[in-house]
Amino acid sequence: MATQADGGEFADFVAGAQGRMVRLAELLTGDRGRAEDLAQDGFAKAYAAWRRIAPGDPEAYVRRCIVNAHTDWWRRRSWRERPSERLPEQPAPADLAGAVATRDVVLRALARLTVRERVVLALRFYLDLSELQIAAELRVAPGTVKSTAARALAKLRADTELRTEAKSP
Repeated sequence: MATQADGGEFADFVAGAQGRMVRLAELLTGDRGRAEDLAQDGFAKAYAAWRRIAPGDPEAYVRRCIVNAHTDWWRRRSWRERPSERLPEQPAPADLAGAVATRDVVLRALARLTVRERVVLALRFYLDLSELQIAAELRVAPGTVKSTAARALAKLRADTELRTEAKSP
């Protein structure tokens, strides 16, 4: 069980890392609510293991928890559409325009990548981890990280919807 001092140290850690972890999870899922759930689960697991992980890199531990939970969810395919008798909430009028539209296009483009490709790009370009750090986190060879990143970037470059958005003023 964590002591009070550990609780304060953990609270400081969460306050500093929460935004990055939620954004990482959102890049993986494309869904803010699901991202918040993944980040919360990652922090809960980190709290349970705090004494063991605090001296090392607790942020890497939470990232790994988020990536693993997302991969497990993806494998279960619980994301598939399900019929419903009620219509979902209607979107707000498109007054926010540019930023929201661009964000949506990027998230859709990322969703067309494989889970591993999204994870590699998020860790590399969002969290700015090196290929060696990513390889260690994902427990793969550095060459696998390089080829996965190259393949994912090629797919994004070829994505016509993303290219059209990039050309728009």
